[in-house]
Amino acid sequence: MPHAANGDVDLYYEVDGEGGDRDVDAVAFCGEIGYGPWQWGWQHAAVAGPYRAVVPATRGTGDSDAPPGPYAVGHLAADLDAVLADAGIRAAHVVGVGLGGMVALHAALHSRRVRKLALVGTAAYGSGIDPDSLWADPADPAALESSLRAAVTDEFLDFQPSVVSRIVEWRAAEDADRDAWEAARAAVREFDVADRLYEVSNEALVLHGSEDAVCPPTKGEELAEGLPRGEFVEVDGAGHLANVEASREVNDRVLAFLEGEE
Repeated sequence: MPHAANGDVDLYYEVDGEGGDRDVDAVAFCGEIGYGPWQWGWQHAAVAGPYRAVVPATRGTGDSDAPPGPYAVGHLAADLDAVLADAGIRAAHVVGVGLGGMVALHAALHSRRVRKLALVGTAAYGSGIDPDSLWADPADPAALESSLRAAVTDEFLDFQPSVVSRIVEWRAAEDADRDAWEAARAAVREFDVADRLYEVSNEALVLHGSEDAVCPPTKGEELAEGLPRGEFVEVDGAGHLANVEASREVNDRVLAFLEGEE
């Protein structure tokens, strides 16, 4: 599998799908703090048919390097740019969740590669966001499962035991250790583009689980209102990882939003 370099930081990523004869044939995914690429398993197959799906492992997760922190959202956006350049992608739609949504917003402000934005559980600034409950030691399966209660609803955990077991295995293999997680936590803490949202000319779909306990839905509404071309959609009954818990609805909405340009 390919690796890209941002300076001395080696970044693992995966590309799948042929895309098509469209102006923008790639979709890049930017993940939530500390989570490995597993979090996009519910979107990968849906996107990789009509588009090329580009799934980087955020620095500190998966097979990417974990340089000393603190990290800034700008570092992570530069990582994304390096991955897209290495993959030969001139322009991409970007889908992000939580910290990944912040990276997408920063990239939209600073990179010419970014087209449409789909932002899940994302806010325009880090204050008032509580990602700490998402953390769990990758070497502790019980903690990995317990901490999922911050990411999805109890209903999902209770009725999808086999899926939960697989997620725990994926987290053990791909999630950030404590040092890398704290480095990424600094990026969330310092992020604030609230006074620059008017500069984001990209079309943006803001999706937010109605039961999000990490980033309240009001933050998503505020983000969409501040974006000149933003649209807010609440995903009823879903928690923070609406892309996992309500994957069918999220996939349908994201694909319809992206295809609207074609």
